[in-house]
Amino acid sequence: MRSYSPYGVTAFVVLIASLAATSVAEAQSGHGFLFGEPRATLGVRGGFGVASAGSDLFDFTREELTVGRSDFNGFSIGGDAGWMVLPRVDLLMSAGYTWTSIDSESRRFEGEDDLPIRQNTEFKRVPVTAGLKLYPLPRGHTIGSYAWLPARLVPYVGGTAGGMWYRFRQRGEFVDEASLDIFEDVFNSSGWTPTAEAFGGLAVSISPRLSVTGEGRYTWARAELSDSFEDFDPIDLAGFSATVGVSVRY
Repeated sequence: MRSYSPYGVTAFVVLIASLAATSVAEAQSGHGFLFGEPRATLGVRGGFGVASAGSDLFDFTREELTVGRSDFNGFSIGGDAGWMVLPRVDLLMSAGYTWTSIDSESRRFEGEDDLPIRQNTEFKRVPVTAGLKLYPLPRGHTIGSYAWLPARLVPYVGGTAGGMWYRFRQRGEFVDEASLDIFEDVFNSSGWTPTAEAFGGLAVSISPRLSVTGEGRYTWARAELSDSFEDFDPIDLAGFSATVGVSVRY
């Protein structure tokens, strides 16, 4: 069974609602254009991340504990800052955070008191990357000498590379299969590893400065595990996320 801390999700929902309310007010009172084309964007997004979970550590966890493949999926939030370097190209910096916490029991063993042997698995991924964001179509057009009007629909694609911090931690009760003794322990692996991302999405302008965005993003990463998991192959940190958010033009 997965469990989530509500604080990060609540804060993100409040932020999205506040920015959406601001955009509606601006759309109702503004002139529908900006005096000059924006040179930067700042956005936040949130949604759900699906973990690839393809390495043998995940297989072992599913076999020994009451954990399914989908339990490694979790909420995903992120932020992006972009600077225009060409009319249809932005330099982009991105950061994200995907997490899940899974409560489980041993599948094959139980305590001498007939109670379940319980543990918790925590899986977190934090990519920090830089790259390019490309716009196949114009983002808007000028009116006269100074005014700029954003396009209603603006598709985009891009790619980034950088580093990912991750944590895979299991704590609770476990069984020594040689002696069948039950013991408490914490198994932890965390650190940084190279990562790359590819993404595509659509921005819908709802005011001169604000857009609502929908995006799909795939992340590639693997990492060597710590001594707690020394007999396992590198952990698979890849996955896909689908998010919605808002973007502000400056």
